[in-house]
Amino acid sequence: MPTLIKTTQDGRRLEVAGLAILLDGQLEAFELIEVKQHPNRSRIWEAMPEATHIAGRVPLTQGEAEAVLEAFKQAEAEILKSPAAINERFRIAAMWKAREQGIE
Repeated sequence: MPTLIKTTQDGRRLEVAGLAILLDGQLEAFELIEVKQHPNRSRIWEAMPEATHIAGRVPLTQGEAEAVLEAFKQAEAEILKSPAAINERFRIAAMWKAREQGIE
């Protein structure tokens, strides 16, 4: 079930579904970027002075960014409960260990 983060000025819904950020049901981003580290930070702050993070093309306030991170945490906890996810993590770890040892 997607978690609503905010509705944009033009009425589109920004939601978190699993480990993805969706804008109006379409994939927008998989991560948040701090505005102060973004190459277009001056333009972002010009458009939205209270922005602290950006998800794809959507600027977010600190509270909205925290809501996204909390939704990510909950989704990750659900994924990690899955036996298939646990097996996949072990498979990936074994693969990396083999690569370190020169076995491919």
